[in-house]
Amino acid sequence: MADPFDIIIIGSGPGGYVTAIRAAQLGFKTAIIEKAYLGGICLNWGCIPTKALLRSAEIFHYMQHAKDYGLSAENVAFDPKGVVQRSRNVAKRLSDGVAFLMKKNKVQVIWGDATIDAPGKVTIKAAQSDAPKGALGAGSYQAKHIIVATGARPRALPGLEAMANWFGPISRR
Repeated sequence: MADPFDIIIIGSGPGGYVTAIRAAQLGFKTAIIEKAYLGGICLNWGCIPTKALLRSAEIFHYMQHAKDYGLSAENVAFDPKGVVQRSRNVAKRLSDGVAFLMKKNKVQVIWGDATIDAPGKVTIKAAQSDAPKGALGAGSYQAKHIIVATGARPRALPGLEAMANWFGPISRR
């Protein structure tokens, strides 16, 4: 079993990584556990990539209406693969930024699926995604405090069950 941490945060979304940074700044020996992508769902699949896609659509719209602005843009076209790739690049850049902040603030990243076994004890099962450089992996870890910041998942409401299926498991590939 590794040396105990003061605080372990499970989940690296906005709630988790901000908490980890602040805990480390306050002098706590801190670790954050993630199983898929630093930054969580919002940064990697939700809000941020969606905004990048919407921005590309907005620019395309402006280019189609360049004449309205006294400009000329001939043969305006779009590349769907390129638009999606830009969105993925934006998300990757921000996820890499979270990794940088973890390193800068001396927050240890633990890569895998977390299970709380008992107060202050967490077991990590190997993740199916590649761990970032320097991350710890499967094993048992201890902490004085464990914070669960795993985010939210959609909930099916009566009559709206189909909507919850839209947000099922998300694959990066």
